[in-house]
Amino acid sequence: MGMEMVSIIIYFVIIFGVFYFIGIRPQKKERKKQEEMLASMAIGDYVLTTSGFYGQIIDMTDDMVIVEFGNKNCRIPMKKGAVAAVEKDGTKSGPASSDNK
Repeated sequence: MGMEMVSIIIYFVIIFGVFYFIGIRPQKKERKKQEEMLASMAIGDYVLTTSGFYGQIIDMTDDMVIVEFGNKNCRIPMKKGAVAAVEKDGTKSGPASSDNK
């Protein structure tokens, strides 16, 4: 009966290890990458929001950014967490490149 208990414990440890390496660890890496991206944002960078809009950062505070979309009159404040991707000024591409004329 002692060997059965040991094998059950080993089975649960293996299951937990698989869940850790498949689910928890990649999520932590992705969260760290997102935090680094948000920390590297600066005024003048082009961003892609989580709703799919491209715009340029014109002002920032600790947890908010003001993004200008296309028209000079369309400025929207939003949380930094709403930014999905950052394109630095020298490496902008796609629709954001035609905004700055």
